[in-house]
Amino acid sequence: MTNITKKLTKNKTRKPNKKSRYHHGDLQVSLIKAATLLITNAGVENLSLRKLAEKVGVSRTAAYHHFKDKNDLLCAIATQGFIKWQAQSKAIFDDDKLSNEMKFRQFVHAYVKFATDNPCLYDLMFGRIIWKEAKSTQALREVAYPIFQYQVEMTKIWQKKGIMPNTENTLRLAQVTWGTLHGIARLSIDGIYENTSNIEEMCECAVKLFLT
Repeated sequence: MTNITKKLTKNKTRKPNKKSRYHHGDLQVSLIKAATLLITNAGVENLSLRKLAEKVGVSRTAAYHHFKDKNDLLCAIATQGFIKWQAQSKAIFDDDKLSNEMKFRQFVHAYVKFATDNPCLYDLMFGRIIWKEAKSTQALREVAYPIFQYQVEMTKIWQKKGIMPNTENTLRLAQVTWGTLHGIARLSIDGIYENTSNIEEMCECAVKLFLT
């Protein structure tokens, strides 16, 4: 066997290394998943594109090809969080087997549960890291804003059906509802109330207050 043939044979049988296994879209998804896990375990402050690249097994250049900086990556993680929450809330609102009252009740409990099950992700989605300094990307805003607008639309429907006060401004009512749920979620995430039963009772109290 000639040297050229030996080299060709060797190249054919060589296993692809970890860096070569990713396609363009696959790598971006893998980076976001790994970054989400990193901030869950170690916090946002310990996340960097260098650490992320090492975790996934690719070069830093490959990571920077998808995210220009850490903020860009954080916005991508938050975007996926909003998409995940949107799917959960839409499943509740679209469930024809549930009464309107039950839809609202499930929405309230599901919102707080999503926040408490994903505290680091929730902090990123609604916290000061992105929004306080106006660092949100266009891609994030295009996902986040319509989700709240969807809640406003559902609030308007609930008002028309008489299960929420129709004398209140729809936008303000939706904002106050959201603010209440956000407050309950923060009480749990910040450790002020750690007992699950207390949180569930607060959610149920909120349901009774908002439903006419």
